[in-house]
Amino acid sequence: MYKVKVYVTLKEGVLDPQGKAIQQSLSSLSYQEVEEVRVGKYIELFVEPHEQLEERINKMCDELLANPVIEEYQYEIEEAVR
Repeated sequence: MYKVKVYVTLKEGVLDPQGKAIQQSLSSLSYQEVEEVRVGKYIELFVEPHEQLEERINKMCDELLANPVIEEYQYEIEEAVR
C-alpha cells in the first residue's frame, strides 16, 4: 500500500481572501513579520499498488481534488506503514 500526500494551492496571481483574512488577523495579534498568507489543502490517499499509479493520481487531482483553472497541485508517494 502507498500513502500519497497531495498539496493543492492557488495559482500565483489568484486572489486568496482566506489567506488575506488570516494575514490581517496575525497582524492584529502583533505578528507583523507575516507579509502574505496563502491557504491550500493537504490530502492523504492510501492506495493499492497500480501499474499506472502516477497517471491515476494526476487524473484524480485534475478531476476532483483540485480545480485546474485556479489551483495547482503536487504530490509525494511513499510506502505506507500500517
